[in-house]
Amino acid sequence: MRYRRGKWHWLVAIWLAGTATAAGQSEAVRLAQAWRHIAAFVRQQMTDSRTPGLALAITNREGLLHLATFGHADPAARRPVTPETLFQIGSISKSFTAVALLQLHEEGKLKLDEPLVRYWPWFSISSAHPPFTVHHLLTHTAGLPRDRDDIPSSWFTVWALRERVTGAAPDAHWAYSNVGYQVLGYLLETLDGADYATILRRRIFQPLGMHRSEPTITFAARTRMAVGHQTAYDDRPAHRSHPLVPAPWFEYGAGDGSIAATPAELAAYLRMLLNRGAVPGGRILSEESFALLTQRAARARGERWYGYGLEVWEKDGHTWFGHGGAMVGYRAMLLGNLHEGLGVVVMTNGPGAPDRIAEFALECVRAALQSRPLPELPERVPPARVENAADYAGTFTAPDGRQLRLVASGDRLYLLHGGQRIRLERRGRDRFYAHHPDFALFPIVFTRAPAENGSGPVTEVHHGAAWFFNERYTGPRTFAVPAEWNAYEGHYRTANPWLSNFRVLTRKGKLWLVFPSGEEEELVPLAPGLFRVGSEEHSAERLQLDAVVEGRALRANFSGVDFYRTFTP
Repeated sequence: MRYRRGKWHWLVAIWLAGTATAAGQSEAVRLAQAWRHIAAFVRQQMTDSRTPGLALAITNREGLLHLATFGHADPAARRPVTPETLFQIGSISKSFTAVALLQLHEEGKLKLDEPLVRYWPWFSISSAHPPFTVHHLLTHTAGLPRDRDDIPSSWFTVWALRERVTGAAPDAHWAYSNVGYQVLGYLLETLDGADYATILRRRIFQPLGMHRSEPTITFAARTRMAVGHQTAYDDRPAHRSHPLVPAPWFEYGAGDGSIAATPAELAAYLRMLLNRGAVPGGRILSEESFALLTQRAARARGERWYGYGLEVWEKDGHTWFGHGGAMVGYRAMLLGNLHEGLGVVVMTNGPGAPDRIAEFALECVRAALQSRPLPELPERVPPARVENAADYAGTFTAPDGRQLRLVASGDRLYLLHGGQRIRLERRGRDRFYAHHPDFALFPIVFTRAPAENGSGPVTEVHHGAAWFFNERYTGPRTFAVPAEWNAYEGHYRTANPWLSNFRVLTRKGKLWLVFPSGEEEELVPLAPGLFRVGSEEHSAERLQLDAVVEGRALRANFSGVDFYRTFTP
């Protein structure tokens, strides 16, 4: 049988077009299922975390794949989150600062291996080590303290470093430092000759079309932002029973976390990173600079490395990068798969886990594009479920004879107190929360006997300064402490929205600095009234306690920030 050439080609063209359409519909259907699956997970997470509002955007190298908004930008006014809502993105801003500095490096205006005195002859910091460089600041290996949040986005941050000390030689340890990126933002102004906001707009925002996002947080943009939220109590671990309230508002313009963005525009920035610095019609960064941005300069945590304002790691044979962000009342996550050219941004205006949502969303998209089954929604584990509850059951006794009794019932753990059975909620490995006024200020933390697998038997438990042990404990039961430490114990406050208060207490012969979350650091004596915060010798954090009146220290200076003894316990 013979076919005329034209008709045959016409029939083949129809068949190919139908096949392409079917394939396109198939992928579209799979992606539509992925969007619904992601939305179900987001709603689940928002309910569990009590997140007021959330925005999510997914992109590939070519363009935006999906944008979704959930909940309220302002619950009190019933104002919903929209694609135009601004969210503060916190430390994701650090990579913007790094990108702008790398552009100056390309222009020959910045040398990454030079100390700051090359650009600021007046710069000074107390140090027994060689001077740190711009590279060390970019990689958090300069040995600086973490924060100085009492200074309101001011150049004084740089000057005030002369009052601080470095904790280690440059490049010796990775220690996250917001102060370091604040300094880098002001260095950017010196080298570029403009203010930080103008620099970011010209060098990054305008080329990427980020016209609605804001490089600095100012009152002028406040009405376009989602209202940040936090729990009502700032001096204790959070609990579902604590109401959410609007977080303190303040302007911010430093290089460590000053950007407020819409979801689609932050996705445009992520898209530039997925394209290794390239944008339509040009480049934001050269290939060489992008390699510096995503280098494995310092091991940050586990198998994750820090480059310049970004974390980098390997997973499933692919290179991943990302960074989280937190402002007072806001959380955010930027995550990208460099090999597959896929990425996601998630932003919230209250409690939540944007990192968990970002990871799940990206896995859903990868599965849909690869024709794999979507990942199952993770099991929702009730906080009160304690699979190994029997590990903690028993009677624990304090040196003064007080007792703490815990009983296990299946996968539940109870504290017997005042004739009540208080159900404990898990807050991490060997850490629990007791929803009772007598235990509200601190978590209940168990200690195990040393074992190779880290799962030795439970021998001790503490709650704040209270310490108890069981019959398996074999260590000392009494401890001597310097008499002057009695003056230091107490509750200290300041007008700082990031860290408004902490407590100092004595336990097992050591002095401890306890944060509202319940996390704590040992205070290591260096001089009368002066302590290193943390057991690691390379810690640059210091706590000075002074103004002792009638046997009580009235002031505590934490790495440059003054806190004052308060009337509450």
